[in-house]
Amino acid sequence: MSRLTASKSPYFFNAGLLYDGALLSATADAFAGTLSAIPEFDVLFGPAYKGIPLAAVTCVALANKGINKVYCYNRKEKKDHGEGGTLVGAPMADKKVVIIDDVMTAGTAIREAIAILKEQPGAQLVGIVQLVDRQERGKGSTSTSQEVAAEFGVPVLPIISIGDIITYLKARGGYEEQVKAIEAYRAEYGVVA
Repeated sequence: MSRLTASKSPYFFNAGLLYDGALLSATADAFAGTLSAIPEFDVLFGPAYKGIPLAAVTCVALANKGINKVYCYNRKEKKDHGEGGTLVGAPMADKKVVIIDDVMTAGTAIREAIAILKEQPGAQLVGIVQLVDRQERGKGSTSTSQEVAAEFGVPVLPIISIGDIITYLKARGGYEEQVKAIEAYRAEYGVVA
């Protein structure tokens, strides 16, 4: 997907609006529930920036269920004082890692996160959980999420998809104009999964 198509999108998901305790709690519980499909992992990796709070609150939600996990995140800039480096939190070397993030559109950010993970000796990517799957077509006829899953051989699990959102908006009513715009965009740039 090009930058041009992203600018044409009639919708935008802003995980930065999840700043309320109740919303964060519900989001964390949704991530924790989705993670049950990945039975063995050691570390949650939350890529900067929106993945950081998502990984942190998900660790808390898992702990509340009696599952103690750790998390790690990256800085955009390397630090040469304090603990230094670009990674903060639990070490990922020789660990099974799940990447947690908000949205995957073209897959650029997730591939950057995977590159960071590959720099950690013995770290193994075992899954990716995303808040929203836009279900946008990747380079071929499948979605970006499906391409990433095939390319890296791991499950890419959404909490919710654009298809789910369309279904909800139709059932709720009053969003006919928005649904029409989303469906037109999806017909051109998306896939039905």
